[in-house]
Amino acid sequence: MVDEQFDRRLAAILAADVVGYSRLMESNEERTLGELRKHRREFFDPVILRNGGRIFKEMGDGFLVEFNSVLNATRCAVEIQTGMPERNAGVPDDRHIQFRIGINMGDIIVDGDDFQGDGVNMAVRLEGLAIPGGIACSAAVQNQVVNKLDREFLDQGEKTVKNITQPVHVYFVNLGPPMQRGSLVAADAAQPALPDKPSIAVLPFENMSSDPEQEFFSDGITEDIIIDLSNVSGLFVLGRNTVFSHKGKVVDLVSVAKQLGVAYVVQGSVRKAGNRVRINAQLIEGATGGHVWADRFDRDLTDIFAVQDEITRMIVDQLKVKLLPEEKEAIAQAPTANVEAYSHYLRGREYYHISSKANLLMARQSFTRAVELDPTYARAYASMAVCESRLMSQFGVTISAGDILKTADKALAIDPDLAEAHAARGFALAVGDNRVEASPAFKRAIDLDPNSNEAHRFLAEFCVTDSNFEAAATHFIRALETKPDDCNSALMLVNVLRSLEREEEAKEYGWLGIKRAEKELKMHPENGNIACLGATVLAYLGEQERAIEWLSRALKINPDDDNTQYNAACTYSLLGEHDKSIDLLETWLSRVGSEMKLWFKNDSDLMPIRDHPRYRRLLELAE
Repeated sequence: MVDEQFDRRLAAILAADVVGYSRLMESNEERTLGELRKHRREFFDPVILRNGGRIFKEMGDGFLVEFNSVLNATRCAVEIQTGMPERNAGVPDDRHIQFRIGINMGDIIVDGDDFQGDGVNMAVRLEGLAIPGGIACSAAVQNQVVNKLDREFLDQGEKTVKNITQPVHVYFVNLGPPMQRGSLVAADAAQPALPDKPSIAVLPFENMSSDPEQEFFSDGITEDIIIDLSNVSGLFVLGRNTVFSHKGKVVDLVSVAKQLGVAYVVQGSVRKAGNRVRINAQLIEGATGGHVWADRFDRDLTDIFAVQDEITRMIVDQLKVKLLPEEKEAIAQAPTANVEAYSHYLRGREYYHISSKANLLMARQSFTRAVELDPTYARAYASMAVCESRLMSQFGVTISAGDILKTADKALAIDPDLAEAHAARGFALAVGDNRVEASPAFKRAIDLDPNSNEAHRFLAEFCVTDSNFEAAATHFIRALETKPDDCNSALMLVNVLRSLEREEEAKEYGWLGIKRAEKELKMHPENGNIACLGATVLAYLGEQERAIEWLSRALKINPDDDNTQYNAACTYSLLGEHDKSIDLLETWLSRVGSEMKLWFKNDSDLMPIRDHPRYRRLLELAE
């Protein structure tokens, strides 16, 4: 046997990957792929070609490029990283396409059209050390180009990297204005972070209490810290649902920061015992995994909001972000002074997440108890109004629409600028048949908080009942963009796109919705609402066996639930079992509110039975 011989040579290797690729794909796969293809076609690939480079390997979100000149490789990297901010101009921050780039010069092994060896591996490791929008290179690269390129190189010292035995001396390329010589400025201050300001992910705080039922409390603290940090204009903070996909997992913080596309990660734990609470929190630099700040707080439970305030301020101070006066006020403003009311509110929010009739009734009890304990708790009033609107419209629970509106108005009287209260008011007006005033209420909520998932979703649902499918599609798409694990909006969007005869898009969002629904059902196998919604989409996509399987699952979880019964009727309609569908609708129609009857009239899932005489009689009853 003759050993196969490989060619070896010295080359410059550029490794690049897309920052936060998983997050971008979860938000919207088709749009992300389309935008990345456009950036590559119009900018990334031409810049590489112009500088004499050749892409020899693509890995989904990553690229390996060979250059015969280290100077050309570095010039190419600088051109890409200084050009991308202009290409991202006008695009929402959470949709920016950014790259990390690593450059190394070393020995490579030529294997056909592929390259291997330590020179390639080191470039990949350097790319992992770069911050979003930044360039990291080895000392070998810096020595070759430092006097030939009009850029400063910031010395990061020696770093130990995975699968490389010897530490590597790392430099960051300064893409910003020249720094004062000798200044001890952190490397990330010289380069843009995502998106041109410190970016941060607050991972779900671990429940260290002996009672697993206290999970809702640690989750609530995490959410409130996210909300407080989101009020700081100088920070870019990932939303609750993006970071909660890591809940309960043992994570490598450097890998998580890279996956989420952030420069910093907050991690912590909560231990609640009697009237005492212990909170541990730490701020981690994503590129290195090094601690920026860590502290432990042992306090009375009544001080919980002061602790959240202190954690937020410490993070802001460490990141050297200046707080505006109104931001200081927003952070310092506790949602309630009553910790017991806060606990009931958090528990209600947990129940509301799984919107079966039984869970909504329990959520309503929790919100009611919260406002009994604190009659000035605006968020609890808003949540109660939304909960009651769902119960009235979807499940026919006897609640006065006027009383629901009064509840929403109580929230607004306490806090006129609370976006969720305006969204709750719009929902209450819609279910109370005051459709003229409902739309402005939803739009006011969106003006106050353009990233409010609920406001966009409520308005989208309202537009469906108003036969305004174009607007409904716009707001459903925006809703699922603001909440990267929102399967409800994706699944309901399929219905709307079919009404608009946009079948290809309907299928794309259908598969996206099913993918998200699968994740939700892994986390919450008791969520029958998602199972039955998913069943209708699977039936539309031609996945008959899976549709029946998901529907059976939903009917086992909530056999008498009106929402489950309605979606079962839709699934049977799409599967061709028309009489079975209409049998369910006849019972369902006598129990639900007017808003759901309007949805029923506009539901594309029922198109297969539209010409059935029994359906036409139901339509007359609905009208």
